Amino acid sequence: MTARIALIHATRAAIPPVEKAFSEIWPEAEHWSLLDEGLNQFLDRAGELTDVLRERFVRLATYAADTGIDGLLFTCTAFGPAMEECQRKFLFPTLKPNEAMFEVAIESGRSIGLLASHAAALPLLEGQLTSLATKRGCKITIHSQLAAGAWDALTAGNQTSHDQMVIDAARNLDHCEVMLLAQFSMAPLEQAIQSTMTPKIVSSPHAAVRKMRGMLS
Repeated sequence: MTARIALIHATRAAIPPVEKAFSEIWPEAEHWSLLDEGLNQFLDRAGELTDVLRERFVRLATYAADTGIDGLLFTCTAFGPAMEECQRKFLFPTLKPNEAMFEVAIESGRSIGLLASHAAALPLLEGQLTSLATKRGCKITIHSQLAAGAWDALTAGNQTSHDQMVIDAARNLDHCEVMLLAQFSMAPLEQAIQSTMTPKIVSSPHAAVRKMRGMLS
């Protein structure tokens, strides 16, 4: 039977990268998207993940769950606690966007660069990566870098400026063993960054799709 996977997005920029990952890795899976751009707009205004925003996020995921899916993949990085609530609530595989990428990072090196464009996401991602390393008994050093202004450029529809800001910020992490592109919207830049830098560059979508496929095999 074909697996049915729901994808939940808070920005439309995350949709093409994960659809590309499915087409290359798991084309036989039936996947469909739910997009609520108001999630990020609300988060930007509030400056933190409020109870109201968390409840809104969980309601969206519950709607997807009620359609009879086999798995759920989030592509929005800044809603960690809400995603963890969903993982406790649902019986089918439910993946946060960067879980699989973090696993690849820990297996690839101890000096890990973490590049993000959304300021609210960065401390949450640092905590998740540190927690996973602790559970695995691995000692890592995280070097975090914000691509300042890139998120605003993306939401304003200026893809070219966003891409250049991300590429410029990535250069500050060239001393790391592995560099993580922490948001799905950055994934199309993986090859461009890898071609000029030393660290192994890892993005979320392909790692997440591989992990989901493995969990449902």
